[in-house]
Amino acid sequence: MSDIIENGPATGNNPRDDSLRTIGHISYALHAVVAVGAVLPGAQPSIVLLIAAFILDLVKRDDARGTWQESHFSWRIRSVLWAGLLYLVTIPLWLLFVLPGWVAWCAISVWFLYRVIRGWLALNDRRPMPQ
Repeated sequence: MSDIIENGPATGNNPRDDSLRTIGHISYALHAVVAVGAVLPGAQPSIVLLIAAFILDLVKRDDARGTWQESHFSWRIRSVLWAGLLYLVTIPLWLLFVLPGWVAWCAISVWFLYRVIRGWLALNDRRPMPQ
């Protein structure tokens, strides 16, 4: 199976592959709703959807082990962890200076949305994500 990751994904009909791709599409969709909600003014991103997608990725990650889709699970998990850490680090900006805090949170949200779109497009094309 390691040659799948190195040489690219298989393109045949594989029920396991199809199931993991469906889970990937669901997870990316949940991440996208949260990311768009965080970027649009007045919209409220749903932390519940983000937690649901994160748990889904953690639970199903082992099922993808050794396949090209494993990189997508890692990509989504890392995206959430990094975004969460960056949001936490910028909380003092919100408390001390509202405008810089808002700018920082918008930048983090745009970065998160970029990662969601990039990953989702790669999943759709059956390409692994960089490690």
